[in-house]
Amino acid sequence: MTFAPEWLALREEADAQARAGELVDPLRKIVVNRTPVLIRDLGCGTGSMGRWLSGRLPGPQHWVLHDRDPRLLALAGATVTGPGVTVETREGDLTALRADDLAGTSLVTASALLDLLTEDEVGALAAACAGAGCPALLTLSVIGRVELDPPDPLDAAFTEAFNAHQRRTEHGRALLGPDAVPAAVAAFQDLGMAVSTRPSPWRLGPGQAELTERWLRGWVGAACEQEPDLLPEAEDYLRRRLDGELRAVVHHQDLLALP
Repeated sequence: MTFAPEWLALREEADAQARAGELVDPLRKIVVNRTPVLIRDLGCGTGSMGRWLSGRLPGPQHWVLHDRDPRLLALAGATVTGPGVTVETREGDLTALRADDLAGTSLVTASALLDLLTEDEVGALAAACAGAGCPALLTLSVIGRVELDPPDPLDAAFTEAFNAHQRRTEHGRALLGPDAVPAAVAAFQDLGMAVSTRPSPWRLGPGQAELTERWLRGWVGAACEQEPDLLPEAEDYLRRRLDGELRAVVHHQDLLALP
């Protein structure tokens, strides 16, 4: 799955505000003792995680940005910058990483990635991190909860259909969607890692009108793709929602796994 740079740019501020900054605190004590600090960002997109996290960690850092999309890698490589920050890009299948590939890595990061993986892929990521003795900070995973204000009678139907879409089987891969965080917690803990989770909700409203509309249209579109019976209701539902001052809380969770 690939994402348009315009969408990633539009959501970056909401992502930054949502991420659980308190999970960074334990990392500062760990990575400061690992010189040089080597961070691998999986599914880096345009580099929003690097721009958010690099200034929150101490000392010189070398970021290795992994993604399948060369367009996104080019943008990320040019914009993850800062004092003492160096960058390289790696194009390829991030699900193929193993413990040997993470040798010398101080930290693995990812944003909005876990819910796009299968149970086996999450297990392999946990095994790679545990085998390399490498912490992992995995942020902004959807958990299947959306709060919409004002409420609408069709909210529950669209939520259920969207969550089913997130759990779909695609090209033979059964995606975890909202089940990703519990699966990741279990996978890391089974390998002896200490796991903490924190909420990281998007809070959308009139102040983020463009993002709110883009998110809502995408959310409804995915729901209708999964449940075509909702299509006759979709246009009126969107009109009702977008004609008013819709506020939405889109719930996510962040996860920190420590050796």
